[in-house]
Amino acid sequence: MTDSTDHDSFRIDLAPLIADAASFDGWTDAAVTAAAEIAGVDPAAARFAFDGKAMAMITAWTQSIDAQMLQMPGAATLTSLKIRDRIRTMIEFRLEAIAGREEALRRALIELAKPGNLVASAQLGWKSADVMWRMAGDTATDLNHYSKRATLAAIYAATLAVMADDRSEDHADTRAFLGRRIDGVMRFEKFKAQVLNPKGERPSLVRLFGRLRYPAT
Repeated sequence: MTDSTDHDSFRIDLAPLIADAASFDGWTDAAVTAAAEIAGVDPAAARFAFDGKAMAMITAWTQSIDAQMLQMPGAATLTSLKIRDRIRTMIEFRLEAIAGREEALRRALIELAKPGNLVASAQLGWKSADVMWRMAGDTATDLNHYSKRATLAAIYAATLAVMADDRSEDHADTRAFLGRRIDGVMRFEKFKAQVLNPKGERPSLVRLFGRLRYPAT
């Protein structure tokens, strides 16, 4: 194992505790110190690992959720579900992992929206979407590979924005929003498939011209 891998693992392992502290201290060194003390690790080493950078902390938190999702119960049977149910199951698992840390999420979204962080934010969303699609069994290598990930990243980001201010019981409003977004995308994908690959549904021009020339009597 390389030093880089050890460094990344250390940050990912500590990240959920930092998220807990970030609800009160923000994504700051104070949150890192509080997390380190709870974890029983050297606070100075923890602060050095993140170098006071909020994006490093948020990235590690996101990566920790990615890692948890890969080990989620029932992950091996995801491909037996319909696509929409696979996506819904994975996003809802991620929402459960965030539940109770809504204030940390709200503060993270503020950081992610800062002009200097927009590129890193987009990359972070893309990577999580890629993990989800690979778990879902996606093997596309054409343009669909990119469009699927861009669409899912947008759905997930919008869902997180709703969750950050959701006060409904068991985040019912967030789950309903997620369901609507997924259903909307699936309807669009079905329409697109009919247009691009009709498989006999498109009227035959030969038959059409034949009927125009020799109308039925």
